[in-house]
Amino acid sequence: MEFKEEEYLQLSGLQHFAFCRRQWALIHIEDQWAENYRTVDGRLMHERVHDQEFRESRGDRLTVRGLAIHSAQLGVSGQCDAVEFFKDPDGISLRDRDGLWRPYPVEYKRGRPKEHGADELQLCAQAMCLEEMLCCAVPEGALYYGEPRRRTVVSFTPELRGQVRDSLAEMHELYKRRYTPKVKPSKACNACSLKELCLPKLMGRKTVADYLAAAMEESK
Repeated sequence: MEFKEEEYLQLSGLQHFAFCRRQWALIHIEDQWAENYRTVDGRLMHERVHDQEFRESRGDRLTVRGLAIHSAQLGVSGQCDAVEFFKDPDGISLRDRDGLWRPYPVEYKRGRPKEHGADELQLCAQAMCLEEMLCCAVPEGALYYGEPRRRTVVSFTPELRGQVRDSLAEMHELYKRRYTPKVKPSKACNACSLKELCLPKLMGRKTVADYLAAAMEESK
């Protein structure tokens, strides 16, 4: 099955979905958003690395930033923070470059490595897009975290690729139904930029739209 371009979801939403399905739906279905220190800091970091004019060549490594990617099979589109191309006999040809080159996606994140695996899913999805677009294997990539200032290498295992496919299939189903999952309070709610909109302790089964409508009625 292949998705039409108008059906593509934002690849970056995969990270939101893995962190909290409700958070993803509030942002990508109900168009709700709120900034906090973490989101602002993360956005500024990505603005610095998403320079589409940036090209850097050092020996057998070529670095490209802000590369647009997509996958008709997964039904997603987005951008890679950076893709490094290394000379490799199993790689692909690049315009104006001699030899063959293998892509290596690098995603930049603020803070430290996380336990929920959302960053790894997002990076793996990028690799799967690159594989479909460039017709070559992308076995691994790296996550660069701002606090330790070092990379974490991620191997794109069959299990991780399966999680990407399963998550995106569920995302497409929820988006098609325009369904926002119910509240499931957890410790992660305290770090969520949408906690004031989601209101996990007060809203129960209400949607954000219901809450906002009620608030507007009270203010009249």
